[in-house]
Amino acid sequence: MKFNCKEDIIQITPLWKGERMEDGRPKVSADVLRRLRKITLEEAWGPLWNKGYKYQFEGEFRTTHPGTTLVGRAVTGVMVPMRPDLNDYLLKYGHEEEGRKGYFNQWIIDSLVEDDVVVVDMFDKIFQGTYVGGNLSTAIKTRTKRGGAVIWGGIRDLEQIVKIEGINVYYRGIDPTGIGDVTMTGFNVPCRIGKATCLPGDVVLGTISGVIFIPSHLAEEVVVGAEKSHVRDIFGFQRLHEKVYTTAQIDTKWTYAMWQDFVNWAKEDPRAEEYRHLTWDEELEEAAKDNETNSSQVRL
Repeated sequence: MKFNCKEDIIQITPLWKGERMEDGRPKVSADVLRRLRKITLEEAWGPLWNKGYKYQFEGEFRTTHPGTTLVGRAVTGVMVPMRPDLNDYLLKYGHEEEGRKGYFNQWIIDSLVEDDVVVVDMFDKIFQGTYVGGNLSTAIKTRTKRGGAVIWGGIRDLEQIVKIEGINVYYRGIDPTGIGDVTMTGFNVPCRIGKATCLPGDVVLGTISGVIFIPSHLAEEVVVGAEKSHVRDIFGFQRLHEKVYTTAQIDTKWTYAMWQDFVNWAKEDPRAEEYRHLTWDEELEEAAKDNETNSSQVRL
């Protein structure tokens, strides 16, 4: 076996057709990452659920920086309880055959680049399951600039980590012990985080609600769908406040007249300015057809 094997990463992400990172991970664009930082978790979740991706969310976490949004490309790791023969071989293999330094968790962190997020299955181990502390969290911040970590396990040195600006770490628990009695069996392989599955290169979106893993090949489609949902909500909240429409009208299929009202609002309202790259032709066309159908039924 090889750790962080480029050929394997490409093999398990065949639907990605764009540029790739040096290690083979899909390279979702910085623009898509930037836009994802402005949406809610539910807005990203909806398009995935509708496409059958039902196991991309996990919410049972603590966070080091509540209220801070985490977005980046996943670098995954899988740890198992230590078995001496396996542990000794893999540690020796990594050191002698791949030239890696230190312990398993350091191998992953030493590989990070800008906008990466560490995603590690520590099998919910907290005692001697502390994947990062103050030093490694500082290294994550330095290497990723805006990244962080999602750890299905523990951390230590919380008082130090909370003072690191521009990072967020999602974790299960805290313990003063260092990491121990674990073996890494996978580096940039499919990874289970609670009820969710993450692949290397997935876009990680972490909010106060939890974490969602967005498949790389769907990231741009998801962000467009999320932006549409977001700007429609801004419009809907305003019209509800103004008592122009009822909640039933806003929450169900919009009429053609409502769509026209929305499109005119989006052209003028300053809050919609950053969403004017979106197009609404399909929505207007569908609403127009529904309007014609309803008019025909009334005439009959």
